[in-house]
Amino acid sequence: MIGLREIRALGPNEIIWDRGKGAVAGFGARRRTGTAVTYMLKYRTTDGRQRWHVIGRHGSPWTPDDARERARKLLVAIVEGADPSAEKQAARKAATVAELCDLYLADAEAGRLLTRRNVAKKSTTLALDKGRIDRHIKPLLGRMAVAAVDRADVERFMHDVAAGKTAARTKTAKKRGLARVTGGRTAATRAVGLLGGIFTYAVRHRMRPDNPVTGVQRFADQKRERRLSDDEYAALGAALHLREEQRQGKPEAIWPPALAMTSFLLLSGWRTGEAAALRWPEIDLARRTATLIDTKTGRSIRPLSNAACDVLKALPRIAGDRVFPASRGGPATILHFKKIWPRIAKLAGQSGDVTPHTLRRSFASVAADLGYSEPTIAALVGHTGRSVTSRYVHSADAVLLAAADAVANRVAELMGELKPEVDVVSLRAAR
Repeated sequence: MIGLREIRALGPNEIIWDRGKGAVAGFGARRRTGTAVTYMLKYRTTDGRQRWHVIGRHGSPWTPDDARERARKLLVAIVEGADPSAEKQAARKAATVAELCDLYLADAEAGRLLTRRNVAKKSTTLALDKGRIDRHIKPLLGRMAVAAVDRADVERFMHDVAAGKTAARTKTAKKRGLARVTGGRTAATRAVGLLGGIFTYAVRHRMRPDNPVTGVQRFADQKRERRLSDDEYAALGAALHLREEQRQGKPEAIWPPALAMTSFLLLSGWRTGEAAALRWPEIDLARRTATLIDTKTGRSIRPLSNAACDVLKALPRIAGDRVFPASRGGPATILHFKKIWPRIAKLAGQSGDVTPHTLRRSFASVAADLGYSEPTIAALVGHTGRSVTSRYVHSADAVLLAAADAVANRVAELMGELKPEVDVVSLRAAR
C-alpha cells in the first residue's frame, strides 16, 4: 500500500499504484519533474470510458490514508453513474451568467427561441431584453457561474434592482443618445421574469439541472388603470386642432405624422407599435378594414371607424409605404413617436402619467361606457381570445364597424371635433 515511505521514494516522472491488502484499485501517486507529489484515481465510467481524476497534492490536507479514503468514496459514486473527472472539468469551464446571456440573445436573434405563440421574438422585444441584460443582469450577476446561482442570489438581485443599485445614465450607440436607468420595483419584477426565461434556456441546454428563479416571490405588478377624463380629451382635441391650424403655410415644430398618429390612436385604440408599423398595403379604406399580419397577438383584423379613415385619407404619401413615417426615415417610427409624445402631452397640458398607452385604455373604457361587451371591445382593440374562424375573415363585419363608429364618434365628441347628436321627438299638442 502507498504510505509515506513510498511517497518519499518517488523519483521524477514516476507513478506508483496502491497494492496489497486493503488497497484501492486505481488509486495512485505521481511525481513529475519537481518535488510535488499528486494523488490520483484511474477509473472507468459506466459506459466504459477511462478517466484520470486528480484528488490533490501530497501535504496539507492530503495524506496517503486520507487520499485513499477519498478514492474509495469516489469509486462508490462512479458505480452509481458519477464521473468526477468530467464534473471537475465542467466546473472549471463553467459558463458565467454573462456568457449565458450572450448565448440566449444570439439564439433569440437567430429566431431559435420561440414565444408562447410559437413565433420568434420581435426586434422590439429583443431590444428590451438586451437593455435589461446589459443594465441589470450583467452588472449584478454577470461574473457568477451559471451553476452557482441559487434562489437567494436571485432574490438579492431583485431587491438590488428595486433599490436602484443599477441606476445610471449611459451613452447609447446613437448620436447624442442617452439611456436613463432608474430601477424600481417594476423594473426589478420584469428583470427577474427575463432571468427566469434565461435560466430555463440554461436548463434546456443542460447547463444546470434546475431554475433558481422558480419560487422567487416577486413584487406585485403595478397595473395602470389610468384613463383620460372628459377635460383631458377636450384639451388634447384643442391642442391637436390648434397645431394643425398653425402648421398651415409654415414649418411645423412637431412632425405632422406624429400629430396624425396621435389622432389615430385616440380614435382607434390601437397599440402604439401597431400604428407605428402600419403600412398602406395593410389598409382597405373601401371596406374600412386593416389587416395586421404581425401583432402582439398574431394576425389581427381591425375595423376602422369613419373618423379614423378620415385621418388616414388626409395623410400624404411621403416616402415608402409607412403610414406614419419618422421624420428621418428608417424603421424606428415607434421610438421617434415616443420622443415626440412628451411635447404633444405638454402642449395639451397633460400630466406626466398620461402615456400613449393611456389613449388605448381610454378608448376601451369609452366603449365599455357605451355598453359594448368584452368580446366586441376585444375585437376593436385587438385583444386575444377571438375564434379560429377569424383567421379566415378578410374584412370587419357591419356590427364591428358600427361599434367602431360609435366609440370613435364619442371620442371625437369629447375632443370637441363632433357635435353631440340630438334626437328630436315630436310631441302631440295638448288639447
